[in-house]
Amino acid sequence: MQTFAPRATTASRTPDEELTTVTQPWTLHEDRALPADPVTRPIAHEIYQQTKSLPIVSMHGHVPVEWFADDTPFQDPAALLVTPDHYLMRMLVSQGRYTLADLGVAALDGSLPTEADPRAIWRRFCESWKAFRGTPTRFWMETELVEIFGVTQRPSAETADAIYDRIAQEIASPSFRPRALLDRFGIEVIATTDPAWASLEHHRRLADDGYGRRVLPTFRPDPVVQLDNPTFTHDVLATGAAAGVEVRDYATYLDALRAQRLRFKAAGATATDHGCRTADTTPLDDADAARLFEAAFNGRPVTAAEVTAFAAHMLFQMARMASEDGLVMQIHPGVERGHSREMTARYGADKGYDIPFAVEYTRALRPMLEAFGHHPNFRAIVFTLDEDVYSRELAPLAGVYPALRLGAPWWFIDSPEAMRRFRETATETAGFLNLSGFVDDTRAFCSIPARHDLARRIDAGYLARLVAEHRLDLDEAVDTAQDLAYHLPKLAYEAR
Repeated sequence: MQTFAPRATTASRTPDEELTTVTQPWTLHEDRALPADPVTRPIAHEIYQQTKSLPIVSMHGHVPVEWFADDTPFQDPAALLVTPDHYLMRMLVSQGRYTLADLGVAALDGSLPTEADPRAIWRRFCESWKAFRGTPTRFWMETELVEIFGVTQRPSAETADAIYDRIAQEIASPSFRPRALLDRFGIEVIATTDPAWASLEHHRRLADDGYGRRVLPTFRPDPVVQLDNPTFTHDVLATGAAAGVEVRDYATYLDALRAQRLRFKAAGATATDHGCRTADTTPLDDADAARLFEAAFNGRPVTAAEVTAFAAHMLFQMARMASEDGLVMQIHPGVERGHSREMTARYGADKGYDIPFAVEYTRALRPMLEAFGHHPNFRAIVFTLDEDVYSRELAPLAGVYPALRLGAPWWFIDSPEAMRRFRETATETAGFLNLSGFVDDTRAFCSIPARHDLARRIDAGYLARLVAEHRLDLDEAVDTAQDLAYHLPKLAYEAR
């Protein structure tokens, strides 16, 4: 397999040299994001060298499966790098200069004028490059631009057109098709995220073409467990139709979910994904669950409390199903999705307006863990956006229940400082082997190698400190770094 190979980098430069080379070709320091102090940096450099070329295991992400199934050329630089990346778009919108429509996002009802010129969208990104200083988006984007596309000029209003032309030339090549990039990026396996009612047609085509073990589906049932979903009945019926089950009531609804999960597993899926609002897993009596389901299914009103109770009940039911079919359960709570109701109604979900809130895990997960925490066929990976709970709740839970793994820093804590804090707060209680390794959780395909590279650099820095403090030997640190980068994700997402 051809692995992702960085282009040329620079050796160390002094601050004075940095100031005098701004007009020189744009390059990246080979030790970027490694510790600054002279004791741990060479150790971190040595550890990183042992992980940087390992294959990428991307077991949780949102790259559209159609990209791989159709394998068509990417449309233009803006459609590839700007519009799919909600990290990037939200920063541009936050500056007050541009709207989502200015960045090429069309209103759902088509009522607003939308920028259709990709070069104009690209210029808006480049002239706002300063806004990304100090953010992980800056690291990811500069890695993409320099190491993937060979860009030699820092983005700006003046360089935007030249960079656009360089990227456009690159993506027009047959070697830049989505399937070819799997090899170029060194991606051994990548999982897409697919709705509960997915026909899995695209995955069948990929399997026919020999990619069935490399591009895997993931079952995402959120819309069919949220009773206040405006299209709840439609989505439930669509799920039943895809599974070959006529949904008439609560019992047949559960039958459809079980059958569809098995269809996903047969298509290569190893996991399910649950973007639930809270982590509550308290089950209801069957009669109460049936009553609530049938009310919503038949268009009768349900209260907010009933919506919440049914969602918790169904998270427990999904855990029960996971103990039966062996699919790994990913739990992503704690997000107020579509925080701006106006923007969400206008442009739809996943446009950068998802905002974290505090979530309790210890009591919320207890029903699930008491029932399945020691079940040999059950595995759950729990993520959080609330750093407070790493040491207080999640690390202790993952440190005792065999079925539970602690997921990688996610979304807004997928950043250098937050990843360091994660290692410091979670490792002492959970150890390394109760973690799931890194997952990129992105729609921005070209950022995948950059995200994994940053995580490997941060881990190398953390492990180097343990070596410098004589808490680990160097060979142990290298072995741990390789586990975090490659072996643990494979193990954590291994279907039972």
